[in-house]
Amino acid sequence: MKLVIGNKNYSSWSLRAWLLLHAFKLPFEEIRVALSTLATSDHLKAFSKAAKVPVLLDGELVVWDSMAICEYVSETYLGGQAWPAAPIARAHARSVAAEMHSSFTALRSQMPMNCRASNRKVPMTAELQRDIKRIDELWTELRETHGHNGQFLCGDFSIVDCMFAPVAFRCNTYGAPLSAPAQSYVHTLLKLPSMQQWLADARAETEVIAEDEAG
Repeated sequence: MKLVIGNKNYSSWSLRAWLLLHAFKLPFEEIRVALSTLATSDHLKAFSKAAKVPVLLDGELVVWDSMAICEYVSETYLGGQAWPAAPIARAHARSVAAEMHSSFTALRSQMPMNCRASNRKVPMTAELQRDIKRIDELWTELRETHGHNGQFLCGDFSIVDCMFAPVAFRCNTYGAPLSAPAQSYVHTLLKLPSMQQWLADARAETEVIAEDEAG
């Protein structure tokens, strides 16, 4: 497999797909395309007409969108094990992952992912506060209901954790106000070896995307 990603410091959608492959120790070739340049769109169109990251190439197959990539990888290479085994937990995890995929616009726009930054402060608007509160609720509910004393949202690491990995970096960068259980989950994600590898790679990058340098 080949995975096309953007800048590791800024590309939250790239992180989600990359993290699943890396955490489950699946072999893949990483193709990095710098974002927000005059040539970015042309470079990405060579892999997918959507001209966005991430893109998974598996032989002749092209899969774009992080959720679709995670689903394909789980079904094809992991026997479905990238989701919780219990049907109720799996359905709950899928619902929460889908909500992350389609919601939280204030968080995305006002707290852009910037892995290597720290001690950034942004105005805590009502919309941003609602997004953070809802995420806190989702994390707490999943861990209490399906965590079974595990560190991750449904016990073992799964796709739903991949979907929230960029949020963990955001919370670390901007000091988002969280409950103690939610803060514990952020620490769990940030300590994951694959997350540490992504962060090290992000810190080694030199590009700066001005619109994502908030705070």
